[in-house]
Amino acid sequence: MQQGQTEAGPDRAESADRTATLMRRATYASVATAGVLIIAKVFAYLMTDSVSLLSTLLDSLLDTVASVVNLFAVRTALTPADREHRFGHGKAEPLAALGQAAFITGSAIFLLFETGSRLVNPQPLHNTAIGIAVMLFAIVATLLLVSYQRYVIRRTNSLAIKADSLHYFGDLLVNGSVIVALLLVAQFGWTFIDPLFGAGIALYILYTAWQIARGALDMLMDRELPDEDRKRIRAIAMAHPEVQSLHDLRTRGAGPTSFIQVHLEMDGKMTLYEAHAVADAVETEIRTAFPGAEVMIHQDPVGLSEEQARFG
Repeated sequence: MQQGQTEAGPDRAESADRTATLMRRATYASVATAGVLIIAKVFAYLMTDSVSLLSTLLDSLLDTVASVVNLFAVRTALTPADREHRFGHGKAEPLAALGQAAFITGSAIFLLFETGSRLVNPQPLHNTAIGIAVMLFAIVATLLLVSYQRYVIRRTNSLAIKADSLHYFGDLLVNGSVIVALLLVAQFGWTFIDPLFGAGIALYILYTAWQIARGALDMLMDRELPDEDRKRIRAIAMAHPEVQSLHDLRTRGAGPTSFIQVHLEMDGKMTLYEAHAVADAVETEIRTAFPGAEVMIHQDPVGLSEEQARFG
């Protein structure tokens, strides 16, 4: 038993190191991209006086704040468990995501007030070609960042990176809509289009904030893993020939770490050593399917308590 645990130890440590490296790199890339886009959009806004472009500038400013918060949150979440936090620091991620949602909501409300003012008092735009060029640059830079973030998310399942990526993906739509608005103003002189697009962007930003906040609250409230993950865990456990049933399957997530607890029911005539070996084998399979997960398995004789199975 100890031998199997020793062999698994380095693999788990190596996997955790890869996860930490990917998450840190994703936060650095996010902060750098947001900083570059702010400089470009400040220049474009000063040249065009476009409120829809102002909306993307404001969004990028908040991106920078959120990305910096993410950087510290990810660093905290990756801190190993200690005496005061024996389950680790993973919930720093959803706390950071809630902070992002608050920043995003504030920017959307400000933008709605600004677009309302521009609808009442339309203003002409200038140098729309410069604004369009900057928005095209922003789209390319954001596409590169989102592609890398999704690569990291597939390998880490980080909520903080997922929230950041969702926001930047929304930025792609926002930047595209600004280009459309600037083209319509340049071609037809429809100055009212610019604040209308700005209002639409503000509503989309509010929707994005709700998505981020909902995911963060689910994690903070220890919501169960998705049904497909629970079914997968059940299937892995029941695939072992010595496991006759299971109950009390409980799951939750905290940052990049999933916590899985389950009671396995086996033949009551098995020795403790044999039951422990079965539990170790099932635990290894679950950890292989869910890298970085903390798995706790309790062994029960089959049929010990039907009442215990009601939550399984």
